[in-house]
Amino acid sequence: MQEDKNVFSLNKKVAIVTGGAKGNGLAIGAALLNYGAKVYFFDLIESELKKAEKKIQSSKACFENLNVTDYERFATRCDEIFLNEKRLDVLVNNAGVTYGEASEKYSQERWDKTHKINLEAPFKLAQIVFPHMKATGTGSIINITSIASEFGMSQNPAYVSSKGALKQLTKALAKDWATYGIRVNNLGLGYFQTSMTKESFADESMRKERSKRIMLGRWGEPVDLVGPAVFLASDASRYMTGQDLYIDGGLLANGI
Repeated sequence: MQEDKNVFSLNKKVAIVTGGAKGNGLAIGAALLNYGAKVYFFDLIESELKKAEKKIQSSKACFENLNVTDYERFATRCDEIFLNEKRLDVLVNNAGVTYGEASEKYSQERWDKTHKINLEAPFKLAQIVFPHMKATGTGSIINITSIASEFGMSQNPAYVSSKGALKQLTKALAKDWATYGIRVNNLGLGYFQTSMTKESFADESMRKERSKRIMLGRWGEPVDLVGPAVFLASDASRYMTGQDLYIDGGLLANGI
């Protein structure tokens, strides 16, 4: 195959980003948009969606209030998107939650909610987009995992187990769907400065302790995901599936 000089281009591609109204999700969606894709930003928080829409202001950006666990509505919207666009190329499963609590008293409610949003929803949404991607013979599903997929983190058993399971789910889907031209990869995040981590980032001693373990010496920012997200969504990664791409400033490789 002749090399495409515009291998990172997302022109004519259609993408869905969950949890897309702020932080990492907004940065990823904006990146896909800037590289040519039409992007559907789905998020549960309507007020944040309005802020994002005002900030982005693009005819190729659609902002919608949607709960990722409302599978029936998500399926309806995917059908409508495919009918209108004739394609659905990229799904970024970015929406996620974390609830810290000691393992010995971790509540069933927090356990169930974390696994439903962090693990079950990415699986169900992937199943829903599958027939549309299969119809065009191409697709990229990007699951957002974490350094917690690789090692234990204290006092958050649901988050660690959900992200570890999501890592392996990605490999299972990649194996099952490669024959249809659908690629499934993980974008694994280290410590990022977002609304989800605002309490730990505000704790000076914790922030400094974690920063010392990062080779690059700082926490990540949403803008640090632009290149990796475009890479996984585009034909630049056309021969890559079932993989873990960690954006962690060198934390995992740092060792002891």
